[in-house]
Amino acid sequence: MDGFEFAPTTRFGLTYPFGEVTPGLAETIPVGPGIEWVRMPLPFSLKFINLWLVDDGDGWTIVDTGLPLPETKNAWRQLLDARVTPEKPLKRVIITHMHPDHVGSAGWLCHKYGAELWMTRLEYITCRMLVADTGRKAPKAGLDFYKSAGWNEKAIEHYKARFGGFGRGVSLMPDAYHRLSDGDTFRMGGADWQVIVGAGHSPEHACLYSAQRNLLISGDQILPRISSNVSVHPTEPDADPLEEWLASCRKLLDLIPADCLVLPAHNEPFVGAHPRLQHLINGHETALTRLRQKLAKGPVPVLETFVSVFGRAIDGEELGMATGEALAHLNYLKQRGELSLSVNSDGVTLYGLA
Repeated sequence: MDGFEFAPTTRFGLTYPFGEVTPGLAETIPVGPGIEWVRMPLPFSLKFINLWLVDDGDGWTIVDTGLPLPETKNAWRQLLDARVTPEKPLKRVIITHMHPDHVGSAGWLCHKYGAELWMTRLEYITCRMLVADTGRKAPKAGLDFYKSAGWNEKAIEHYKARFGGFGRGVSLMPDAYHRLSDGDTFRMGGADWQVIVGAGHSPEHACLYSAQRNLLISGDQILPRISSNVSVHPTEPDADPLEEWLASCRKLLDLIPADCLVLPAHNEPFVGAHPRLQHLINGHETALTRLRQKLAKGPVPVLETFVSVFGRAIDGEELGMATGEALAHLNYLKQRGELSLSVNSDGVTLYGLA
């Protein structure tokens, strides 16, 4: 850890062992034996993503990759060209889940350095499916989904214009991959690692846990200061991702120790997984309580539930994610028989208590 001076900090019951220190572009910070913290820029509200470069002895492993931006590719070249040799190649690229900030540069890295891609099956297949939408017009199912939610014509036109954009954030995916499954174990960086699969934020999200290192690479499954989006999408309008998310949080509470170091995809590495997981669970349960109180006053469309679910009004660029997450809370109640649904004269679905 030469060159860095760490002053651990504590905020809201979580400890940040590396304090305010973060790696610059094309720099790394050691966070465990053979594990280096890499940070790449993002062009939206989350300004950076954390990625992990692991020394495997006879090669290198990357966990998550960043978007395929020119500055990201240049930074990877600087980091890898000084490390990767014929005798010590980039062996594999492990992806926690299929969102573009995680998988975006994976194909480019795999093709350039001859590395294997490691992902769970649903994440790989879903990514390939969404990439295949590139260039397509927005489907009727999507238009009906958002019209039913009460979107106006301006919002619908914005959805049409943006549909198929997923593929623009993902470099050409490899045609083959190595499948990760829940409970799998493998060697990485001189230690044993277990795959712990979660769901709700994405279909089959892989966390990586090493009891030997007391480390969890959590992807977006546990973040210290923000809550991962849990949404219903037009492709599966009756889904119950919130139940999957809450079950995944409880699963991690059972499987990882309270004092493990969590390496998250956003914000800084921290200790305090148990209180953070419980805080995430409590936050959604509070939102469900406020939502029940709102619906008890009479049926409303999705757009009128935002303040109850999020504690504030939502508009503009946040509309899509907010609609999906509000529907996740509504579907949770619907699956448990708590809701009565109706449709108004404009074709908008109204939600009330049963």
